[in-house]
Amino acid sequence: MAEPSPQLLSTPAATQEPAVTSWDVFETVIRPSTSWVPLHLDELWEYRELLAFLAWRDVKVRYKQTVLGALWAVIQPLFTMGVFTIFFGKLGGMEARLQGDTPYAVFALAALVPWGYFAHGLGTVAGSLVGSAGLLKKVYFPRLVVPLSGLLAGLVDFVIGMVLLICVMTYYGVTPSAAVLWLPAFFLLAFVTALGVGLWLSALNAQFRDVQHTLGFLTQLWMYSTPIAYPSTLLGEPWRTVYGLNPMAGVADGFRWALLGMAAPGPIVLVSAASAFAILISGAYYFRRVERTISDTV
Repeated sequence: MAEPSPQLLSTPAATQEPAVTSWDVFETVIRPSTSWVPLHLDELWEYRELLAFLAWRDVKVRYKQTVLGALWAVIQPLFTMGVFTIFFGKLGGMEARLQGDTPYAVFALAALVPWGYFAHGLGTVAGSLVGSAGLLKKVYFPRLVVPLSGLLAGLVDFVIGMVLLICVMTYYGVTPSAAVLWLPAFFLLAFVTALGVGLWLSALNAQFRDVQHTLGFLTQLWMYSTPIAYPSTLLGEPWRTVYGLNPMAGVADGFRWALLGMAAPGPIVLVSAASAFAILISGAYYFRRVERTISDTV
């Protein structure tokens, strides 16, 4: 029998080259940036569900296993208003320095409500990265979501504080004027200030733990540097306008003008707005700069 021709031998299946699949060709490598990078704020919209989930988580954690729960949002500003009324309003004579017949208790509370939101938001944002270290090391998402969620969670306390303020105003017979329509703008100013300063502190706290030890002192010092217990009109021009470099000074005067019908704050609000947005922009870029090494430092 004749041997088969070599040309007729078929190639074994084992020697055939495998088909090339898509995952053999494409590969995604995530590397940290090496220079100043854009903010990529559009990513916040893509991760909006995560942002809402973390904000709701912070709300539940804040009042978990507490006896009074959300009443703390009423007790703190109410007792602080009482202390300020006694020591600053009566004993310090600040009530006599107020314009018009505005009761000092309403005058103080109108600034304490936005200040409480700012102080709580500042503390939450400053420690947000260190507190979420486990999450940051496991999965990628825009790191800006973490401090922003803590600030959004404080909206619950702010709304409760505003209800308290309305009740106190009703008790004293104080009716807001048409200027109350400007109230959201002044709240936005407080929000921007808390976020901007918080981004600076959160990024610094991820690198230097000294920040968390100085935060309480910084907040207390800032409160007494803000016209909460006293009116900003104690300063004459141009120093009152320069005082607006403290963004919360414009917030306090703005809330009192919008709610109590006191004198219009004037240029101090414009200076406060410029200062707040400068802090926010610089803080956001610094946060993005530090973000590339946050997972290694927290």
